[in-house]
Amino acid sequence: METGFVELTKLLPRWADLENVIQDEVEARYILKRAADHLANIQSSRDSGEEETGYLVGALVDRSWERIHTGHFSQVPLGTRKIYAIACCFKIFFLLLESTTPAQKDACSEILDEAQLLGCLEDWSELKVALMDYLDKGGAAAPSSKKLPTLEPLKRVPSACDIPQLDAPSLEEFQTKCFKAGQPTLLLNTIQHWPALHKWLDLNYLLQVAGNRTVPIEIGSNYASDEWSQQLVKIRDFLSRQFGKDNSQAAHSIEYLAQHELFSQISALKEDISIPDYCTISDGDAPGAVDIKAWLGPAGTVSPMHYDPKHNLLCQVFGSKRIILAAPEDTANLYPHESEFLANTARIDAAQLDPDTYPLVAKVKFYQLLLQPGDCLYMPPKWWHYVRSEAPSFSVSFWWE
Repeated sequence: METGFVELTKLLPRWADLENVIQDEVEARYILKRAADHLANIQSSRDSGEEETGYLVGALVDRSWERIHTGHFSQVPLGTRKIYAIACCFKIFFLLLESTTPAQKDACSEILDEAQLLGCLEDWSELKVALMDYLDKGGAAAPSSKKLPTLEPLKRVPSACDIPQLDAPSLEEFQTKCFKAGQPTLLLNTIQHWPALHKWLDLNYLLQVAGNRTVPIEIGSNYASDEWSQQLVKIRDFLSRQFGKDNSQAAHSIEYLAQHELFSQISALKEDISIPDYCTISDGDAPGAVDIKAWLGPAGTVSPMHYDPKHNLLCQVFGSKRIILAAPEDTANLYPHESEFLANTARIDAAQLDPDTYPLVAKVKFYQLLLQPGDCLYMPPKWWHYVRSEAPSFSVSFWWE
């Protein structure tokens, strides 16, 4: 048994640590207690029940997966997602007991990605990082591919901006002029210290750090269109198709890594950014948690006119985005979709208004701007915004309440 594997087993939660998570789930309690006890004693003995325990863990993963996919994801109990996540981790260990070949480690890596995408591994972050490192180092070599380009940094261009601009405002200035005033504002020179601004231009760096991770990709330029779909893919395949030197729009559909919590999945990338201090400002006594989302794609990706319920700071790392804003007071004039899923999305095309079909849009005051590398756009809750990438683009958004 590999020394590295043995060390990993020490990071697995013991049954006493899992009881509060499992609560009244009788099936999960039996299976995970059996698995935890088995792996806790793996150095001293490997009993004949190992195969059966591994089978039961796999069955628990499948059962939890089915529960997660029943109904809307937002309604899935957190406990169910935690059971799924830790069961996936135990499944990985039992698979590695069978074999540690590169192919087996790649299969385990995909299970770990699913645990992060569908489950909740926040209670076991140290285990997640160590397991990811172990699997990536021993996995099968990625298929040979051509070297990805290093993008040229865009030169700043003069551009009209219909909202206020502030140059590196202090916390007090931001709180007064933006947060409390409910005023969308373009913030300049606030993230110049981020290593991401120069490191991420080298797509081979992204490939090295994140290429083996599986992520959800949107296929199609607009999530509100009938042709839109989603697919789980390796980041290396996404980067090759969308940014490779032989890429052409005719050969590939537009794909977009959008609104994904990439930085909880890949801690190395999180080290290249930092949460802006503006996100510590709140209406209450203490700020809420900050959700960090990644937006990576080629030129031509579109987020149709929509709003978010939280404060939003959209930071542009490379590339540029054309943005159109509208105030919450114009909601009725923007023709929101009637379906629950798209209730925060307008039916209008903000870039090509059609007043014959949507006459009330003539009443809307729109605000336009160009978000360029190093810029941050603050949007108060429920401000409508349309976003189109004008060049290959990587943005990071911070949402907080």
